[in-house]
Amino acid sequence: MIHQLILKPMSGEPKISKGRPFGSRSFEPKSVLAFGQVVRELRLVAGVSQEDLAHRSSLERAHVGRIERGENQPTLWVILKLAEGLGVTPGVLLDQTVGKMRNADRAA
Repeated sequence: MIHQLILKPMSGEPKISKGRPFGSRSFEPKSVLAFGQVVRELRLVAGVSQEDLAHRSSLERAHVGRIERGENQPTLWVILKLAEGLGVTPGVLLDQTVGKMRNADRAA
């Protein structure tokens, strides 16, 4: 009985369900590749190595490399740490990623 009460939304509160919505994908190659390119470009402009960026971001160097190559999809926490390590806002990373994806779509 208590379990049922917890799952029911209280007056006007949205129901929070676990898992992904039907039909969603957890890995989108275009966005992951674009994000990795943005991270690499900003890192090179800043003149820092992957190892230095990893240290500044409290991440493993290999993980930074996988993100730059588009092999790993970063979590929100990792995006925040990378932005901090690059000295930019997370919004800059995301805005540049969206711009890169739009340019790729136009070129296709």
